[in-house]
Amino acid sequence: MPDSPPPEEREKADVQARAKEQAEQAALPYKWDQTIKDVDITISIEAKYKGKDLDVKISRNALKVGIKGQQPFIDGELPHAIRVDESTWTLASSGSAKEIAVHLDKMNQMEWWPHVITSAPKIDVSKIQPENSKLGDLDGETRGMVEKMMFDQRQKEQGKPTSDEQKKLDILSQFKQQHPEMDFSNAKMG
Repeated sequence: MPDSPPPEEREKADVQARAKEQAEQAALPYKWDQTIKDVDITISIEAKYKGKDLDVKISRNALKVGIKGQQPFIDGELPHAIRVDESTWTLASSGSAKEIAVHLDKMNQMEWWPHVITSAPKIDVSKIQPENSKLGDLDGETRGMVEKMMFDQRQKEQGKPTSDEQKKLDILSQFKQQHPEMDFSNAKMG
């Protein structure tokens, strides 16, 4: 197994990766944010446009947002399915401009999206830190699952076993202690 880089180098690489990711996201014609349950997208447009000038199509696996007759801001496949009936879009004035706000309700409310559409640059979902207040809003079972997912993701990142893999290793080590006469040198874990 290769040695992992020293913490300073890893931190420097993380900072560079974050800066690259922020630059890629800033270059997109929209801003987006997400919780474990939904995705919110905002697009600033000129104040002269009205709802009827827009071309917005929200489907289970795809999204298109644009101004009729122009190159769309977003047009592509979603990384995961959404609940179309629970997803909406609005056009609101914000000062001298207007803003298209798109709200997508995730079908699987247990996963982070790396991007809004699959052709857009990805973000590193393992670096997402959900606000604790949001975690506190979840019921006990859901919260436990989210915390386990976050723990497992951090473990994987560090090349360490996930909680399930650790459980198997603990059971195996307990079994080995109970059966010292058995030879486990060729045992395969899978």
